[in-house]
Amino acid sequence: MKKLSFLPICLLAVVLAFSSCSNQPNTIEQGTPSSYFDPTEQGIQTGGVKMIAIETPKGKFNVWTKRFGNNPTKKVLLLNGGPGLTHEYFECFEGFFPKEGIEFIYYDQLACGSSDHPKDTSLYDLARYVDEVEQVRKALQLDKTNFYLLGHSWGGILAMEYALKHQEHLKGLIISNMMASAPEYGKYADEVLAKQMNPAVLDSIRMIEAKGDFANPKYMELLLPNYYAKHILRLPEWPEPVNRSFGKLNNDLYVIMQGPSEFGISGKLAKWDVSKDLKKIAVPTLVVGATHDTMDPKYMEWMSKELPKGEFLLCENGSHMCMYDDQQRYMSGVIKFINANH
Repeated sequence: MKKLSFLPICLLAVVLAFSSCSNQPNTIEQGTPSSYFDPTEQGIQTGGVKMIAIETPKGKFNVWTKRFGNNPTKKVLLLNGGPGLTHEYFECFEGFFPKEGIEFIYYDQLACGSSDHPKDTSLYDLARYVDEVEQVRKALQLDKTNFYLLGHSWGGILAMEYALKHQEHLKGLIISNMMASAPEYGKYADEVLAKQMNPAVLDSIRMIEAKGDFANPKYMELLLPNYYAKHILRLPEWPEPVNRSFGKLNNDLYVIMQGPSEFGISGKLAKWDVSKDLKKIAVPTLVVGATHDTMDPKYMEWMSKELPKGEFLLCENGSHMCMYDDQQRYMSGVIKFINANH
């Protein structure tokens, strides 16, 4: 009797298990629909890579993009910093976004990474880069039903400017490690961060800057341990994607726009300021700052209060690249914001 009663119970368990599975959405990991891994292109597969032709005042050029994942309602376009770095330091997102089912798009801005590198430096212009982002958005069919824009550092400047001109296309905005005022950024570097340096080291740095001798190897020898290692990325060894991205820096673009160093700003962006316009950005916006950032975390918290739908995330143990040196806090905060505004 035990054997006869056991078989139906087993069969019933199998049937129930099968029924339960068939009624559940097919998932690879928790939160990730199986469709996330479906191809996004027809014909020959390129791993999501798409070269996008953009119009500029100097003719047509191509910029490189790569889609990772497939989610019709959560798409994050990543704007790298520098200016002049590449998408590559964002590769850490691959360890977090896929399991949440968040599609994200790598993008090398014009004159960066795998995109075209025109020699005409008049194209190194903030308004033109904003127009470029809009052309990329159209080509990738991003809109207010799915489009989150994440800009880090210089990418944060670009993201704020884009939102001020085209926010009707945005679902959400993430301003990562960037203040809304270059003069205030410079003031913070001079009045707060500089005073944390060894006075003798600071004097040597200032002397080199006064002479305009930025090619002097001593300049970066002083900045790397005394500034970059404390305020750019606070890890004993920088991760390979970061080194790879920095190794491909377009130095001409960087110097023209930012100036020769992250220690303050002296290029074309030196007077950039949209602090009074933040109240015009009506879409949900997350501002990310870090305790040891090159940017003033208190100012970035203030930004979040100026934004009508602003939130602030402080990475307490992080610096300018807190997606690495306070990674869990950064990623969980960004993911929570995206899901909350989904």
